[in-house]
Formats: sequence, structure tokens, C-alpha cells
Amino acid sequence: MEFCSKSTSPYQECHLCPRNCGVNRSFRPGFCGMSSELRISRVGLHMWEEPCLSGTEGSGTIFFTGCSLGCVFCQNHEISRRIDRTSSSSTASDNSSFSPYELPGRVYSIEEFSDAMLGLQAQGANNINFVTGTHFVPHIIEGVLLARERGLSIPTVYNCGGYESVETIRSLEGTIDIYLPDMKYFSSRISAKYSHAPDYFERAKEAVAEMVRQCPEQVFDGNGLMKKGVIVRHLMLPGLLFDSKHVLDYLCETYGNSITISLMNQYTPMPGVPTELSRPLSSEHYRAMVDHLALSGQENAFIQEGGTVSESFIPDFE
Repeated sequence: MEFCSKSTSPYQECHLCPRNCGVNRSFRPGFCGMSSELRISRVGLHMWEEPCLSGTEGSGTIFFTGCSLGCVFCQNHEISRRIDRTSSSSTASDNSSFSPYELPGRVYSIEEFSDAMLGLQAQGANNINFVTGTHFVPHIIEGVLLARERGLSIPTVYNCGGYESVETIRSLEGTIDIYLPDMKYFSSRISAKYSHAPDYFERAKEAVAEMVRQCPEQVFDGNGLMKKGVIVRHLMLPGLLFDSKHVLDYLCETYGNSITISLMNQYTPMPGVPTELSRPLSSEHYRAMVDHLALSGQENAFIQEGGTVSESFIPDFE
């Protein structure tokens, strides 16, 4: 897929994510809520990623504005939900104006984007961590190329919700060193209810397979920092123990220890979530899945110990 062609823009008829809204984002927002301009909400060191990413210096995170998934419990709702997506069902020929003034963050040029990466490297970041960048993949490819030409030498991380087009992931080959996807759900009923994506598991399954094809081995330096590989996150949600079990069983049976599984208990109820999600995760349920991972023979896993249900894990986007 040729994303960076000078003759056409991939945003003119956007199919970067599985929503396939086909919108001309030069004129109106896609399902993600974004125009064709690169918009970023936060650039900074982040200390609360997996230990092999954050280390002691931090992961150099770049949080993009907008989101193509739109989970009802999103902890980054300040930058992903301030979008009216009700118009996403309109046709791509609708050329109504797009107003950037209602959105968080600011527009970056490719040069400024490159500067941001190099600035994080200068601050000692262990890697450049692109958070929720699916809808800006063409900019990511172009920005990384320019930054590398200007001296970027640390690994790049693609940190995403797992709801990805395999063609878009394929286009990132050579640009991304470490993939950090979620695998949120197994059940299509649950993914439809909480993310309006009944095809979530199928799309995530295809995307992870492509990520592992690109990064089939995990590579670490002498300090235990990851240089290449795939880490799949699963955030456990309250009341969905058996869905979590299905997700973990699939990952262990399919990939075993060729990937790392990050089992997360940091679910923090956000305002307006459905009643069944308005409580923290049961510690007994989390421990049951930790034990299940061990019994499955999964040696490459990160688990979280108590005290993680806290808004301190949510970056300040102001």
C-alpha cells in the first residue's frame, strides 16, 4: 500500500482502519473525528508503560488526538471523545467544513513531528511510543523517515487498541520496531456493546498475526529494554472473566512465548460508563487469570500488583 504518494492523499478516501468510512478527511472528519491534519494532544516521557519500555528514563510518548475505536470506558476520553461522530454515517462526498477549534491538542507539521521525536530522544527516552495513531499512519511513516534522517536512533513503538486494518499494519513494516496492541475482547457481542465493533476479535487477530510476522523474535538490550518484538495487552474488565480467559487462551495457544502478554488490572471507571462497568475489577478474578497464564506455560508475561486502579495512570492532557 503506497501511503506516501505525492499524487494522492490516503486521507482523500480514508480506509486506514476497519471502520472503512471512506471519508475525504480534507473536507470533513472521519469516524475517528480527525481531518487530514496531524493533531497531537501530548508529547512527553511516560513512566508507567511495561518495564521493558519505560525503564528508568521513560518511554517517549506521543498521544494523537481522536480514535477510530471509541470504547465507552476509554481512560483517554479527554482526547478521544470530544468528537461528534454522529455524522460518520454521512457519505464521503459531504464536503461540510471541519472545525479544528473544538479539539484538544494542536496541529503539527511533519517537521514539528520529527522535532518532537528528536526532542524526546534528547530527553533520554528509551523509545518513541505512538499512542493511538491508526488514523495518522501516513504521517507516522513520513515523520519517522524524516526523524531517522536527522538522527533518530531509538526504537519506535506502535501502541494501539488492536482494532486495525491488516493492510495498514503491513504498510508500517520497516517503520515500527515494537508493536504494543491491545486484544480487548473475544466475544463479538461484548465488543459490539462496548466499542461498537462486532468484528473486533477478527480484526485484532489478523493485525497481531501481521505484527508477529514483522517482529517474530523479541530482542532486548543488556539493560532489559526491548528493542524489537510484540507485547499484547489485555485490560481485564469487571464481570468479563470468561472473555478474558478466551483471549488469553488464544494468545497462548497461537503464539506462546514468541510474544509477551501484559495482563492489566488497572481498569478505572470513567464518568458515564454502563452500570456494570462502574466498579473496579475484582482482585480475585485478576488473580485467577494470573494463575491461568502460569498454568498455560506462558513465561513472557507482565502482571500488575495492587494499587493500579487509579487515575494517576492517566496522563495529564492539559
